[in-house]
Amino acid sequence: MKGASFTERLLRNPPLLTFLLVALVWIVASLTLRGFGAYGHLRYILELSAVIGIVAAGQTLVILLGGIDLSVGAVITVTAILLPLISPDWDPTGLVGIALALLIAAAIGFMNGVGQAFLKVPAIIMTLAMATFLQGLLILVAGGSAVSVTNKAVILLGSARPAGVPAGIILWIVVSFVVLLLIHRLPIGARLLALGANPLAARLSGVDVNRNSLIGYTLSGFFAGLAGMLLLGMNRQGYVGIGDPYLMTSIAAVVLGGTSILGGRGTYAGTIPGAILLVTTTALITVVNASAGWRSVMFGSLILALLLVSGREARR
Repeated sequence: MKGASFTERLLRNPPLLTFLLVALVWIVASLTLRGFGAYGHLRYILELSAVIGIVAAGQTLVILLGGIDLSVGAVITVTAILLPLISPDWDPTGLVGIALALLIAAAIGFMNGVGQAFLKVPAIIMTLAMATFLQGLLILVAGGSAVSVTNKAVILLGSARPAGVPAGIILWIVVSFVVLLLIHRLPIGARLLALGANPLAARLSGVDVNRNSLIGYTLSGFFAGLAGMLLLGMNRQGYVGIGDPYLMTSIAAVVLGGTSILGGRGTYAGTIPGAILLVTTTALITVVNASAGWRSVMFGSLILALLLVSGREARR
């Protein structure tokens, strides 16, 4: 009975279950694959996970709200391409360019919120249309060529390792603290969960649906822009399509962490190990020398399985 009780409690705590799964995969892979458990390799996995984790922070907020943001990949690309172009030469720190790029990213999220809240366009349609618009705009702006970054602050973010820890991981820790505080300690978090669980009941209880939707989508755009800035610093250049892989992975990380795809239930504490598990899975697939086609099939199957499980839990 005690074992069954522990198992039931574990299954009811998806974030802890995902953390344990990450630990198990890391232990098994370290024992069976040479070099996998080396500090440098695990640090590299966490550094890659930071990009997914940061963009998934905004995606978590939107999904808790009962929506979805299909424009995050395009916002990452917008940030990675525009930031080098709009960073003024008279600013040696590069902070002005960063501020402008993050402002643009947040503004894109704000427009998604306006379309969803005030124009009553379904979130999946609004964000998909925004992503399509941005992709076309980027082709016109960049012309399909890569843009190199000279912004000193961005380069420092992508290369600095204070005390041996990549700056991107430190940024992810800060983002995680802020998002967890927002969801579990601030009134906005309770309102987002209420809207996702039952919009009508939340509205009748006095929750401002439009205002909170604007906040959720604006934050999603901001965090996607932050992830784009980090990705730009790591790659040292931005190009059309650089953010595309992070759309589905951001959604998968949220669902894998136990957040309901229908909203109203979940936490960013599960998204964190979800992002790490996705990157670890990709690394393992790469180690076994699977072709690009098989990697896409296996990764897509994982995401589909996660969504099916989430749907079954929601029906229950």
